Amino acid sequence: MPEFLRVPAAGPGVARARRTRRPGTTRMQELRTLIADAIVCGQLAPGMPLEEVEIARRHGVSRTPVREAIRALAAAGLVETRAHRSAIVARPSSERLRGMFDVLAELEALCAGQAALHMDLAERQELQALHVALAELVQRGDPRRYHEMNERFHGLIYSGSHNPYLAELTLATRTRLSPFSQMQFRALGRLHLSHAEHDRVVAAILSRDQAAAAAEMRAHIAAVETTFERYVESA
Repeated sequence: MPEFLRVPAAGPGVARARRTRRPGTTRMQELRTLIADAIVCGQLAPGMPLEEVEIARRHGVSRTPVREAIRALAAAGLVETRAHRSAIVARPSSERLRGMFDVLAELEALCAGQAALHMDLAERQELQALHVALAELVQRGDPRRYHEMNERFHGLIYSGSHNPYLAELTLATRTRLSPFSQMQFRALGRLHLSHAEHDRVVAAILSRDQAAAAAEMRAHIAAVETTFERYVESA
């Protein structure tokens, strides 16, 4: 049985671990990340069933967050749900993943270019402040918190495009890729590189340079994809 699904021996330490959760992170989000990591790293092989009862027992939660996590992973293509049967581990082909990243790169580039044109002063100040906060997390070496705030960073750019439909499409695509893109922050030195890429995007947006903002964001997403692929190979 994979380590992810093993039920630990009972004890005070286990009880404390089950009650402890990172502030701002839901049980569903934690489980989604854990299962995604196990799938991407090969702990959970394609075709392996995901038993809700066993996972809930392993992590000391009800079946509700487990079910929600599996539903989110199904949207990302990592899991296949089946009527009246346990979900099973899927795994998008490399071609499908590449296509998803290509689409995300173009959508994010369009958002960044539009944000450079349309963000108001308050939105630009908020983006800059969040960029500074992310720099502090880089110095602390906190990849999980960086990932959480990184989602906010990109979300500000989506809303800053002032095109709700574009923002909706981009967020939906990013959500599908989230279990994969999050793995990039486990690569050595990736936090520093990610922030440096953000720095170029922010500079272009603040200077209202539409073309540069789009180009820098497209390059940033390409770097995310490359880092993810290398992480999977090394894992």
